[in-house]
Amino acid sequence: MKTTPTLELAEIAEKAKAWACYDCGKCTATCPIARAGGALSPRRQVLATNLGHRENIVNNSSLFACLTCGLCSARCPVGVVYGKLILNLRQIAYHDGIEPECPHGGALQSMMRMMAKGKTKQDRLNWLTGDLKVHQKKGELFYWTGCTMYYDAFFPEFQITALDGTRSAIRVLNRLGITPVVSPDERCCGHDLLWNGDRENFELLAKHNVKLVEASGAQTLVVSCAECLRTWKLDYQPFFEGSPPKIMHITEFVAEHLDDLKFKANEEHTVTYQDPCRLGRHLGIFDPPRAVMDALPDVNLVEMPHSRKNSICCAGSTWSNCDRYAKHIQVDRLREAKATGAEFLVTACPKCQIHFACAMKDPNLHEEIEIPMRDIATLVAETLAD
Repeated sequence: MKTTPTLELAEIAEKAKAWACYDCGKCTATCPIARAGGALSPRRQVLATNLGHRENIVNNSSLFACLTCGLCSARCPVGVVYGKLILNLRQIAYHDGIEPECPHGGALQSMMRMMAKGKTKQDRLNWLTGDLKVHQKKGELFYWTGCTMYYDAFFPEFQITALDGTRSAIRVLNRLGITPVVSPDERCCGHDLLWNGDRENFELLAKHNVKLVEASGAQTLVVSCAECLRTWKLDYQPFFEGSPPKIMHITEFVAEHLDDLKFKANEEHTVTYQDPCRLGRHLGIFDPPRAVMDALPDVNLVEMPHSRKNSICCAGSTWSNCDRYAKHIQVDRLREAKATGAEFLVTACPKCQIHFACAMKDPNLHEEIEIPMRDIATLVAETLAD
């Protein structure tokens, strides 16, 4: 039986608990896009869903303006899961042929779909250096590299190397006596396709990647990208045939093994930290990154006024929010980081670095907002005792 549009939205509202909305407006008052001057109103989309106004939702460009940062849900007094609502509404829109306008000519999305089809040969391991010890097939721990090698190829003008964090994570694992599996057959996790509504290609990627990790025999999966971690921990769960491995962010893993690592005292540094939305509000992982930084000699963490659950998004997410409102959010966040007096902005997701680096390219604001950035795994690797 075909689902009617009204029933379709009713089911989505039920899943997201949208029916409980008080119409208090806290979500819209909280929304970073709305505060930056954008037309996005989470409350209006919740109410339109509850009323079954499908056309008003699907044909409204604000559907893809949402950063899905989770700040509105964190502050909702009745627990409406706005991110889940947006995720399902975007799948309806995609089914109707509506997609977000993607920067970079949609090249990143095209790359993901090419990987989903599985007929394109990848050279995923040419970034490995001779000092890094990895297995390619079997092992107890699988290290998920994500798309960092592609980011370096796409964004050379930003003069950051996402692969530095990937290599550093492997160096730390090696120092712990672990030779992780790093597979040449890994594909994009599909996070961006899923959140842009392309469920079909996301599932192709999910099934391939889950089988790959299951075939490795790994009992633990370690991830450096916050978006990959969210995808593995939450969105991949239906695709496991048996029990999934223990899935951890690199900071969680390092935090559990701090007693097995020795650090050297370096020149004292003051740092501040960007909580990635997926790592923080989506998954509740706030303490492990801070425990790792606290364990590093001569590294002093100074928190920004907006941190932990109140952290401000890097305004990137699915490579589809590259507009003046995103730029406004990024600039405000970088000003906040600079105001702490920190020498480095420490990140735990490669996308945060890329989006902030992009904002810092503005020639009119460059000196005002420029701050060196460091991936947290790189910070750890550089502090390891010889």
